[in-house]
Amino acid sequence: MNHPHTHPTLDPVCGMAVDPATSLAAEHGSHAYHFCSARCLERFRADPGAYLATGPAVPPAAGGTGATYTCPMHPDVRSDRPGACPKCGMALEPVVSRPGEEPSGELRQMGRRFRAGLALTLPLFVIAMTEMLPGFPLSHGLSAWLQMLLATPVVLYAGWPFFERGWASILNRSPNMFTLISLGVGSAYLASLAAALFPDLFPDSYRTAEGRLPTYFEAAAVITTLVLLGQVLELRARSRSSDALRALLDLAPPHATRIGGDGVEERVPLAGVEVGDRLRVRPGEKVPVDGSVAEGATHIDESMMTGESMPVAKRPGDAVTGGTVNGLGTFLMIAEKVGARTLLARMVRTVSEAQRSRPPIQRMVDAVAGWFVPAVVLVAGATFAAWLALGPSPAFSHALLAAVSVLIIACPCALGLATPMSIMVAVGRGAQSGILIRDAEALETFERVDTLVVDKTGTLTEGKPRLVAIRPREGRPAHELLALVAGLEQGSEHPLGAAIVEAAREKGLAFGKPAQVHVRPGRGIEGEVDGHSVALGNERLMRERGIAIDNASEHEAQGATIIHVAIDGDYAGLLAVADPIKETTPEALRQLRAEGLAIVMVTGDSRTTSEAVANGLGIDRVEAEVLPDRKGEIIRAMLAKGRCVAMAGDGVNDAAALALASVGIAMGTGTDVAMESAGITLVKGDLLAAARARRLSRATMRNIRQNLFFAFAYNVLGIPLAAGALFPALGLLLTPMIASAAMSLSSVCVIVNALRLHRARL
Repeated sequence: MNHPHTHPTLDPVCGMAVDPATSLAAEHGSHAYHFCSARCLERFRADPGAYLATGPAVPPAAGGTGATYTCPMHPDVRSDRPGACPKCGMALEPVVSRPGEEPSGELRQMGRRFRAGLALTLPLFVIAMTEMLPGFPLSHGLSAWLQMLLATPVVLYAGWPFFERGWASILNRSPNMFTLISLGVGSAYLASLAAALFPDLFPDSYRTAEGRLPTYFEAAAVITTLVLLGQVLELRARSRSSDALRALLDLAPPHATRIGGDGVEERVPLAGVEVGDRLRVRPGEKVPVDGSVAEGATHIDESMMTGESMPVAKRPGDAVTGGTVNGLGTFLMIAEKVGARTLLARMVRTVSEAQRSRPPIQRMVDAVAGWFVPAVVLVAGATFAAWLALGPSPAFSHALLAAVSVLIIACPCALGLATPMSIMVAVGRGAQSGILIRDAEALETFERVDTLVVDKTGTLTEGKPRLVAIRPREGRPAHELLALVAGLEQGSEHPLGAAIVEAAREKGLAFGKPAQVHVRPGRGIEGEVDGHSVALGNERLMRERGIAIDNASEHEAQGATIIHVAIDGDYAGLLAVADPIKETTPEALRQLRAEGLAIVMVTGDSRTTSEAVANGLGIDRVEAEVLPDRKGEIIRAMLAKGRCVAMAGDGVNDAAALALASVGIAMGTGTDVAMESAGITLVKGDLLAAARARRLSRATMRNIRQNLFFAFAYNVLGIPLAAGALFPALGLLLTPMIASAAMSLSSVCVIVNALRLHRARL
């Protein structure tokens, strides 16, 4: 089979490769852009400028990766090549990682510079320290020249990225940590260079009691080396935060075994699989794409997708998901979703976007960061002036050391990393537990939710109802009633309609095609089948048509949904459809109540049926016989009363309510529309995952607050110490070398604390 190759372009929003032949497209300016999903298209239309800083998304150049890079702290920054963020100076990362990806070029580069700097800094530090000992063999002038020769490559080679990024921050009017580092290291190095090359230019007041001009080559070199060490540790830790995303990427097998029309098997690249292909999956192999079992039976390990360790039995007709691991059986499957439409691809895209989204708490951090660096520069200038005017001899030496210490210790790296690191780790942790978080705002808001509104069908129940009773009016055969109803329902996507059609097929009934079908949202459906006018739905529909119905309380009391049927304007009987409650629902509701959430069931089902289900689950408040548009009104009313509301649902009719709620929670077993409208998707469609998501939200926000407290407390304490607050009482002055070590350690502490979320108990 031939598969025409279309060169991919890059989605300018998420950076995913998309096929122009099948993608969504939009024009902006003189360019056409292609998008992998409707949500990316909507985000682009809302703010095109945020995604076009680097020009149109173009096909990758020959031999290139075609990757898009972004900043973990400023996700609006986009580039087609690696480099430094123009706002904060941090290394840009790929928007979407690739399977088996090597360590970043930034990490390798910083590692090389650190090793070179360390090799020169160690002898330089020894010389500077031993110069103060009696019997030092070198003169001060010769020692200064030797230190200059060792320090210059450290500062100008190993530390060159700091000066590049510091200068860029000034040009971009975005002062950041590299502004402070370059100012501090540059001041110490240039003052030392002047003292070594032009000693006669300095007045006597700048000299020590022995008449020497102090130099700070060792301080400049040690600061550079320590900051490089901090960068290496930070980059390694940041790489770990993407472990969950890389694990998802590695789930996809590189090849699939396709069965041709002649029955011959062939190994094809995963990109060559098309919808409708028949694929063979052998024991121990990974399922290549999403589809359904055609022949055979097996058990499949879905733990990486759902967080559940128990293998799931699969038989003909059951759905299988790409990336899951087959057990001992061999089976044939039909490919139904391939490429960017598979659940795994959507998970990767969602996790990647969410890891770089910004929660509302970040606005406070951004507001502080906006004035923090200029304020530190002013404090450093004031510190220098105060020491120069009031400090002991040599005043210039003390003033310079104190000012440099303030600049170095106040670098806001820890403050900038506090929120993004926690979000990146938490989103990955959620994906490993079957929780897809669309953006950081949903994760933050879910901690504050006090009310959970749940739909019934497909959320509390399995969403796979079965026909349990047929009760026709006298004189009408049950099989005739079922055949007419199945004929009208055969085009319906509603699970109740699917249950009726399935029951008719199991009984071997033949039913005709419907005509003039009209769906009555929240009521039922009407149309013509085999020359008869058929209306079926709930009591509301029959009442609107002026049709008297039979009592069905005995079925409703058992939790069954009643479908009343009218044929040619006369009542013809009823069908009872039961949807079993999921085994995990009672435990899930218990855990959610333990988390402090009030549970409200909102459903379009009859009140008797809804109350029977609610009583069995211990749900106190039930809103029954609710039309789809009224679900949104109920959410609005709760929000108006000051409640923080989460909505859990799975159907098209839940989409508006999911979007209106403070946090929308979609069942992964439901419709795409519901998942696009929700902030959180539960891959397995199990409310137990909602309880895990709540605990993840609380753990994440606690972690972020710990990081922010540490970052603020570090600067509040560190800046006065660096400025010399302890000198009047204790005679202690913090050296720039200690300041640089403290600054690097603070960033590492924030990262290590964020990584603890990998082990959070959910």
